[in-house]
Amino acid sequence: MLLDTWLAWLDLAGIAVFAASGALVASRKQMDVIGFMAMGAVTGVGGGTLRDVLLGRTPVFWLQKPELIGVACAVSLLVFFIAPHIENRYRTLLWADAVGLSLYAVLGAEIALLAGARPWAAVLLGVATATGGGIVRDVISNESPLILHREIYVTAAAAGATVFVVLRMTGTWREPALLIAAGACFLIRAAALRFGWSLPTYRPRPGRPPPAP
Repeated sequence: MLLDTWLAWLDLAGIAVFAASGALVASRKQMDVIGFMAMGAVTGVGGGTLRDVLLGRTPVFWLQKPELIGVACAVSLLVFFIAPHIENRYRTLLWADAVGLSLYAVLGAEIALLAGARPWAAVLLGVATATGGGIVRDVISNESPLILHREIYVTAAAAGATVFVVLRMTGTWREPALLIAAGACFLIRAAALRFGWSLPTYRPRPGRPPPAP
């Protein structure tokens, strides 16, 4: 019962935060209220849908709990009214996305382990869960997906999922493992946003032009 409660609240929190990030993108694109709710819904459930499809879990989670779509739409509607009062919406979007990334990285890994996935697969599914909704959001809104940016994003999700899986494999209780892993993911992503951390990019050898597109 405690596990079900933890997972339910974690799922709800992840959907709400990712829905807010989707709605913030809708505000930047000056969409109408239906566009806000659509962007919030696809962002909120996109990663979990990808996870369930890869795990072969049907019907996907939100078809069994349609109230989750309601939560995403309600959060998006709230953002519709408060977005004009947020001075830096893009910065707010990045922080909301960081929270959602942290929650969904560990949730995806947890559900994968419960479904019988091997540890390495659980890490990958945690990353897919954490990044899937953001990818859908950015593609629909014609934005460059965050996973393609130099800044640390997928790396943070992978770190959080890995910490969770390692802690669970070494016998750590589920609740502390969830908190520690989500905290690790958020701290890495937050540090990247605060200090401008990024991974090294490809540079051609001196004197050689970059390859043609």
